[in-house]
Order: sequence, then C-alpha cells, then structure tokens
Amino acid sequence: MPVTQTPATPATPVTPVTPVTPATPVTQTSFTLRKDREGIPRICVKTHALSPEDEIGEVVERYAARYLEPGDIVVLAESPVAITQGRAIPVKTLHPRVSARILWRFVRKVPYGIGLRNPYSMEAAIQECGVLRVWFAAILGGFLRMLGRRGDFYRIAGIQARMIDAVGTSPVKPYDECVLKGPQEPYEVVKGLKRRFGVEFAIMDINDIGGSWMVAGTSRINAKALEDLMRDNPMGQGTQLTPITIVRARGTKLLLD
Repeated sequence: MPVTQTPATPATPVTPVTPVTPATPVTQTSFTLRKDREGIPRICVKTHALSPEDEIGEVVERYAARYLEPGDIVVLAESPVAITQGRAIPVKTLHPRVSARILWRFVRKVPYGIGLRNPYSMEAAIQECGVLRVWFAAILGGFLRMLGRRGDFYRIAGIQARMIDAVGTSPVKPYDECVLKGPQEPYEVVKGLKRRFGVEFAIMDINDIGGSWMVAGTSRINAKALEDLMRDNPMGQGTQLTPITIVRARGTKLLLD
C-alpha cells in the first residue's frame, strides 16, 4: 500500500530583534583598584582623552556609573573637568599684557610646578580675576610674605588664580600647549552630579609630591579626610587617563553623618 507523505509545515520565520540603543553608550572600561594604607578601595577609572566636546556627567555615565554603590565618593580630577568646559587655552592665543609681564616675575618658585610664574598663566589669572584684584593681591601678599606669611596672594586673588596650570603642565596632547584654567562653578558641577547619580562627588587638585586639595565637594564629604586619602595621587599625573576615582567610603570617616 503506497505511503502518503504529509508535506512538512514550513518553519515560522523569526523576526530579527532590533537592539535597544542606550541614551549614553556604555563603554568597555578599564580600571585599576588601589587601596590606601587602611584598606579603603579606590577604583581609578580609565577614559578616553577628554575634550570640550565631552560633558562630564555623560563621561561619568559612560565609564563609571555601573560601578557606583551607595556610600561612594566619586573624585574627579580638576584639569579634565576644566577641559570639558573649554577652559584649556592654547598658549598661542594668549597675549600677555604689561601687567602680566611684570607680575609673573614676583611669583615664588615652588617644587610642584610653574603655576603663575609665567607671563601666559599670569595673563590667564588676570582674565579670570581682574587686573586690579591681581595687583592688590600681589602687593599685599608680598608685604605679608615679608612678615613670614605665605599663600596670601592666592587667598586674595581667589580660587581661580590658584587653580591655573601653566603651559606644559599636562602631558596629554594637545593640552601640553595650553594654559589650563580651573573648572567654572565647581560647586554647581558637583551638586548637579550628586542629583544625577545619588552619590557624593568631589573635584580635586592633586600632584605627585603630596599636594591634595578638594576644590569642591558635596555636603557629606569630610574634606580633610578625603585630601589625606588621595595624597598619594592614585590617579597619576602622566598619561594614565584616569580622571575618575570611585572611593568606597561607606562606613568610614570620609563621610559626615
């Protein structure tokens, strides 16, 4: 008896799934875990070389947000934040005025960098703070230095004068040919980032010879304790490209209750 073959039912075609593109692309991130002498974890997060085309909140979202935990402090290096704000000024565009060419010569030499001891960075300070304020700071600061006090020039001239880095400070091109001004409205920056990510944020100026200064930080951060924690500069000062450090601060003296 002949066998009747039932024709096979064709497979139901599979509709390809369209991938969902996140608002901010998540990048495969490289990081280094460095603990301090008390064992507090510090996660140094590598990014691309930042530019004025970047927005610092998007950089945090792209590279660091996936690692954040309640009680963390996110430390941002001062100069990269300023770079994203367009505050890296090519030296060839700066034209030091007479005041800048006079005043830079009276800036004390320090071991941690040139600072304002350069006519171009002094010109940047005058642009930020005003020529009269800088002259007043120089005259009064010089007088007080003769009496044994130091640092009054920057206290009088203001925070922006203190944050300026001379040309050649950054090893990352093209910023090695720029004077780097400090971040604009740093307290507004950290407060906005805390609202967005729900953890504490700080902007810090750190160097390789023990200088550690919290330029701005959100309300729960113990500034002195954080400065001590970061004094060994785990972020580096070369071409590491690690402008973000996540500090596991929960349950430590780094957070104020």
